[in-house]
Amino acid sequence: MPIIDLSTTIEPNAETDISYSDHTKGAEQINAWLRVPSNLLKDGEGWAVEEFTRFSTHSCTHLDAPWHYNSKIKGERALTIDELPLEWFFNDGVVLDMMHKKDGDAVTVDDIEKELQRIKYELKPLDIVLIKNGKDKFYGHADYMKKGCGVTGQATCWLYEKGIRVMGIDAWGWDSPLNLQAEVANKKQETGIFWQAHQCDIQYSQIERLVNLDPLPAYGFKIACFPLKIKGGSGAPARVVAIIPD
Repeated sequence: MPIIDLSTTIEPNAETDISYSDHTKGAEQINAWLRVPSNLLKDGEGWAVEEFTRFSTHSCTHLDAPWHYNSKIKGERALTIDELPLEWFFNDGVVLDMMHKKDGDAVTVDDIEKELQRIKYELKPLDIVLIKNGKDKFYGHADYMKKGCGVTGQATCWLYEKGIRVMGIDAWGWDSPLNLQAEVANKKQETGIFWQAHQCDIQYSQIERLVNLDPLPAYGFKIACFPLKIKGGSGAPARVVAIIPD
């Protein structure tokens, strides 16, 4: 049963600092802590350990919790990442091809309905819907966060009404790039433009910064995307994988 990795690699970059402690250092720590000298260790080596010295819960392939969007959803406290049902994160996957969408283009209800008709698929509750826009090829580039289409708030709510609770995209964010949202919001001086899909007042989870959606069929596979259990977290990294039946 092939398993396809849809996650970015966590490594030192502009957003993340990792301290690496090698086996020599590990041997020194063991001797200092437990008085076991290196000659009593295999090859004279101790443990290797890494430590995050700077790491946002949103700086790699991750899931957003409703708490990330607002403190309240429909008047009730928004759920944090550790409160979301595990049942949401292992379900049938569906890929909607939006490769024709340019940076900042809207993904509307009509776009989603047409794509579902094209692939001959009817959504069911708890399907995990992935938008393929192909912006993963820019991951790690300075302009990555300025790349990607944007799913509208209306389309996000439409998916929610179909029973979808987890939806993802192979771009920096589910909404259109922040710089483009900001430009329109400031010009019109209206709420509901900036971060409209994030702040559409529903309890749902987004997967952002997906990669490697190209090998996936439109449907007929499983997605596993369990987030780390961070107490009170607005989001969490996840190892997102697609499981393709033989």
